[in-house]
Amino acid sequence: MSLLALFLIIGLINAESVHPMLQSASVWDAFNRTVEGRLIKGVPWALPCFPRYESEPNAVDGAICSSLQADYTLPEYRVSSFGAYMQPQWETCQESHQQCLLDSSNPADPAAFENSTCSQGSIPPYYVDVRNASDVQSAFAFAKRTGISLSIKNSGHDYKGRSSGRNTLGLWVHNLDSITSDARFVPEGCDANSSFSTITTGTGALWADVYKYAEEKNITVIGGYSQTIAAGGGWLMGGGHSDLSPVYGLGVDRVLQIKLVTPDGEVRVANACQDSGLFWALRGGGGSTFGVVLEVTYKVEKRVALQVAKLSFNGTSENLPQFYGTLVNSSLNWGNVGWGGHVSLTTMIYVNPLLSLSEAEASMRPMSDWILSQNGSVVIESLPSWYTFFQKYVLSAEAPVGIPLILTTRLIPKSLFETDEGRTVLTNVLIDMIPIALPYIPVVPPVLFKATEGATSITPAWRNALWHLAAHATWQFNTSVPDILDKYALVHNVTEILREIAPDSGAYFNEGDVYEPDHEKSYWGPNYPRLLQLKNKYDPFHLLDCWQCVGWKGAADARYSCYLPEPTSSG
Repeated sequence: MSLLALFLIIGLINAESVHPMLQSASVWDAFNRTVEGRLIKGVPWALPCFPRYESEPNAVDGAICSSLQADYTLPEYRVSSFGAYMQPQWETCQESHQQCLLDSSNPADPAAFENSTCSQGSIPPYYVDVRNASDVQSAFAFAKRTGISLSIKNSGHDYKGRSSGRNTLGLWVHNLDSITSDARFVPEGCDANSSFSTITTGTGALWADVYKYAEEKNITVIGGYSQTIAAGGGWLMGGGHSDLSPVYGLGVDRVLQIKLVTPDGEVRVANACQDSGLFWALRGGGGSTFGVVLEVTYKVEKRVALQVAKLSFNGTSENLPQFYGTLVNSSLNWGNVGWGGHVSLTTMIYVNPLLSLSEAEASMRPMSDWILSQNGSVVIESLPSWYTFFQKYVLSAEAPVGIPLILTTRLIPKSLFETDEGRTVLTNVLIDMIPIALPYIPVVPPVLFKATEGATSITPAWRNALWHLAAHATWQFNTSVPDILDKYALVHNVTEILREIAPDSGAYFNEGDVYEPDHEKSYWGPNYPRLLQLKNKYDPFHLLDCWQCVGWKGAADARYSCYLPEPTSSG
């Protein structure tokens, strides 16, 4: 399709007002030349199934549509398409219900697409398939000259809609996926006598590929709990938790160097020895804020054997309160000996790099005895490496994709687990959450990791927490806007409950409530003023902006017109 035709489509999308995206075809052609022909039309992933696209007829492609239906809820397929996001509500314009979604419970259900119109929603109508720093520099210059808003997409794992944007120009960094290692890496500008064993990845390298590479090199890298999370994107810059974080720290604790293009057009290599303020901001200040990352370098560990515990049972209204009581009462001891993991519904998957098998069995006995009393399943075993654990346990336990899903989270401080009163309060909150949604508990705060104070810009609440407690809500393609609003309100009200039991704590930027109250304090605490100062230094024209990010201008900004209004708290 010619750029003139693309220009006409954008005109149809936004004909009601003059918009910066409405540049002449010659302007777009000129920009396309600066990125060597990598300016591409962004279209909804499910478009081949629909007979109409916006106001025009669309030729249905049965073969491609059938393939899409088969792959609709598989992350490895979504990650490879610009127009697909892991949580597909961010492909849509939620406020007006303009969308191009299939039925996630049955993607072949014709009710979703037959006689229906596919709308552009919040998918950027153009994007640059970024392959080098020059592409990013050209995009920043173009945005500054035209006033066009930018959005940055990596793997599409995004619970808050920061990597899409109606009528934005997308920068897709997924294909920057190199992986190398160095046993004696010295960060640029640092003392040559101080070296580290490292992995360096392109920003778009997927953790599954990085883990496989690390296995082949006999090393361990600390990364995300999904095969398609990108190693150098928002996961890192928001904090980056792992099941191994209780012992080895968060992603922001492990990163040694970041290469990026800042909005002023400069290619920078930030680390503790040069551009150290920017490096600090990137270590927790959030993605899509301070620049476009090209590559990152992480400190690695030697290959580590692990003890793994998987415990599951059939939950009932009678035994769930007992389960949560045992969980809360055991968690402080588990944290003190290095266990990390996830509690999802009625399954626990925990991992420990410090204990022997017999020590792991003894440590888990209070819960394993209870699980067996409920005729549940208990597996405690030794595995030779993180990659072995990831392949056996994580791939089948990843968060669902392809279905609209929202989260709320709160960092639960260790102090709540240290008193009878605190444990009772927390247990009662978990029990009260049962009718809403069974809590999801990533046990990932860096409780044993000895962090250098002030080295990162995440909220200090991470350093005092034992749990990262979450709740979620989902809906379907045909859920009405009022009912979607109710889902947001439900999750928002859980946020308020969690804030009440941990008022001085914070939340994880990447997985917080879309409408997180007092988000600057929740995500960054006392670090926010310095982060804002650095934002203004490196992005003086605010070419980058995203929902509740550092320097956010607020929901009234036109680029957020597809977000729903903030829900009100009950009670």
